Amino acid sequence: MNTRATQGDRSPGTPSTPRLRHRRRSSEFQVLSDLNRPNGSHLLINDKEKYRSMMIRAYSSIWMIAAAALVIYLGHLYIWAMVVIIQIVMVWELFNLRRRANEDSRLPGFRLLNWHFFFTAMLFVYGRILSQQLVNTMMSDRIFYKLVSGLLKYQMVICYFLYIAGFMWFILTLKTKMYKYQFGQYAWTHMILIVVFTQSSFIAANIFEGIFWFLLPATLIAVNDVAAYIFGFFFGRTPLIKLSPKKTWEGFIGASVTTMVSAFVLANILGHFQWMTCPRKDLSTGWLQCDPGPLFKPEYYTLPAWFPHWLPHEIAILPVQWHALCLGLFASIIAPFGGFFASGFKRALKIKDFGYSIPGHGGFTDRMDCQMVMGVFAYIYHQSFVVACDLSVEMVLDQILSNLSFEEQQSLYMKLGQVFYERQLKVH
Repeated sequence: MNTRATQGDRSPGTPSTPRLRHRRRSSEFQVLSDLNRPNGSHLLINDKEKYRSMMIRAYSSIWMIAAAALVIYLGHLYIWAMVVIIQIVMVWELFNLRRRANEDSRLPGFRLLNWHFFFTAMLFVYGRILSQQLVNTMMSDRIFYKLVSGLLKYQMVICYFLYIAGFMWFILTLKTKMYKYQFGQYAWTHMILIVVFTQSSFIAANIFEGIFWFLLPATLIAVNDVAAYIFGFFFGRTPLIKLSPKKTWEGFIGASVTTMVSAFVLANILGHFQWMTCPRKDLSTGWLQCDPGPLFKPEYYTLPAWFPHWLPHEIAILPVQWHALCLGLFASIIAPFGGFFASGFKRALKIKDFGYSIPGHGGFTDRMDCQMVMGVFAYIYHQSFVVACDLSVEMVLDQILSNLSFEEQQSLYMKLGQVFYERQLKVH
């Protein structure tokens, strides 16, 4: 009876299937969720659940800041180790996104193949980045120096054949009716290596140029993220982009201003610590002392006469503060698009977060989306506009130590001594 009555109430042109009913319920749920979105009918500040979420997020942030501060205090090598650990966790989170237990059970060792490609990429990238530091560290021991020099010389060949071994391993493990899944995993692994690992490796390269060039860009992204959250929480009304409904124009503009001011101020504070500004030329863990260079020596500017008399007549500004404004501008305007990309990617995969490693934040990948974009820019900016283009004694010496064997270095030393001796005779 009830079934017939229900069927009679339907319009003749409207079919009813379980899938259609599911779509109707989904669309109704979507409408309700859209109405309850923070930027839809009310501010985030009026949502009590958002206060609870903000407190969890704040506690997690405090613990992360405390842990990061301790690692930064320990120095370059420990910061690099922290970056490597974060990379491994990020890759683990992303590998798990596309993992299917049923298919994996039919492919023993397939997970190991993904990690083989990852550690091969790590050996190649960090072998290139840390080659000079490795050579300088081993200079005191002749045996280890020769061993490291030989490994660095053939590092590209070693990594290439490791990759080829993984490629052959993949081909030999292909199974009928599993081709689509296996090739999908192969492409997914390489996407992770290119988009995630390669970009984040630039962050590690910044560390050895001076902790300043790692810490300032990373801090600006954190400042921008926190400021956008706070301004959006209290003042957000206008949605910024559909990919991320919680982002608002009020949060974006407030965060941009805050980040620019923070960049100028933080560069002045960090620029006064030598152990932050000195580049690390080896893999030791001691404190550094060096000539800070012209970027970190103050320049004095006289204020106009119309400024109040109770203000100082001149102010000291470090030249690096002007570079910091460029970093701040990028962190405010362009780096957030890394977050938008991640938001769109998560929507495509129909997930909320990449992982659950950090309460209130999601996974490490969720926290590093903008950091990766910023790290690449900071490295390129430093190499293009900060590092001197002309040759220096230190640069030539680095090339000699990295490219010449110990016997060739001795020969060069003898020839240079002979050249200096002949010039001295001509002078007298």
